[in-house]
Amino acid sequence: MKIINLLAGIALLLSAAASAREPELTFGVLNQRSPTLTAQYWNPILQYVGEKSGVPLKMRMGRSAQETYAMTQRGEFQFVYSNHIFTVENRAAGYKVFARPDEKPVQGQLVVLDESPFHALSDLEGKEVAFPNQSAFLGYYVTMDALMRAGIKTRPLFSGNQEGAMGQLKAGRVVAAGVHSEVMHDFAQREQIKYRVVWTSGGYLNLPLAAHPSVPQAKVKAVRDAFIGMGKDPEGIKILAASSALIKQKALAGFVPSTDKEYENVISFYRSSLVKGQ
Repeated sequence: MKIINLLAGIALLLSAAASAREPELTFGVLNQRSPTLTAQYWNPILQYVGEKSGVPLKMRMGRSAQETYAMTQRGEFQFVYSNHIFTVENRAAGYKVFARPDEKPVQGQLVVLDESPFHALSDLEGKEVAFPNQSAFLGYYVTMDALMRAGIKTRPLFSGNQEGAMGQLKAGRVVAAGVHSEVMHDFAQREQIKYRVVWTSGGYLNLPLAAHPSVPQAKVKAVRDAFIGMGKDPEGIKILAASSALIKQKALAGFVPSTDKEYENVISFYRSSLVKGQ
């Protein structure tokens, strides 16, 4: 009888512990790289942040950039790493920026292979140019806007994500590609290709971390503090270095506090762009 009571007590404790566990909150990530590479980069970071904050996070992304965009618009992610929250259509979802990578601004670029005979934006008239997808901010919106304002018509080829467009350029299937400057640099390092920039935009801060308004502020603060503290913790620094090495990127220094105000130039661009993405 004592053994039965003991087992029943243990079962009760285990049940209570299971019910007390925090449910996982979704962390949506933009489709810049392949799903496998994205997961390899982010999962160790999210595990660290989840353990430090007490808020378990699970990476999630759509099968395509358009699907991830739609999920963001519907507010299906509790947290996001994305600048799609700033589009005119997605502002209604209410995501608020709380942090960003500690990095310098990045640019949208139109690039060609180093041996290409094309050197100017005007050389791309009538040519086939690869773009990630119709929702990519730097790789499509910014670069296509520049082409449209210059009156240059190209034949767009959409490749799914940033590295897909770069792969089309590497394979010689297109003469140029619209890219995110940092992702292009990392891809070229990893794939050992040389390229030349024929046009570059002004600077924009890299993708922010943001929370959906449905997430309690206490949890947002806990997650924010864990991200910001990562670059000051030896364990966090090690994880950031390993993830950065995976994509041949200089080790990320960490994350810093941020707000929507720092992204005002992105919000303003979306309002005035000639491009109709989605």
